Amino acid sequence: MPDEWPAVALPAGARVRVVKDPDWDGPWRREFLGVVGDLAAPELVRHYQARPDELMYWVRFDEPEFDHTDDGPYRKAQIWGRYLQLVAERDGSGR
Repeated sequence: MPDEWPAVALPAGARVRVVKDPDWDGPWRREFLGVVGDLAAPELVRHYQARPDELMYWVRFDEPEFDHTDDGPYRKAQIWGRYLQLVAERDGSGR
């Protein structure tokens, strides 16, 4: 696990919306809110479908969530950066 927080990464404590992929029914059952956690620094996604320099983050969920296969409930998970949208603090909706 990396120790240093990448300069280009979302900061720990950032409010995010976890979004569904537009090309398939996942990776989560629904879209929901959470917070980028400080359990570990973001790290590069090492997967053949990863985008160049894509990071994955530990995210703590506001409420327990189920993934697209109905496994769960999860209270936190590592989420690829493409599935995270920064939420504007003033509205909390992320939209």
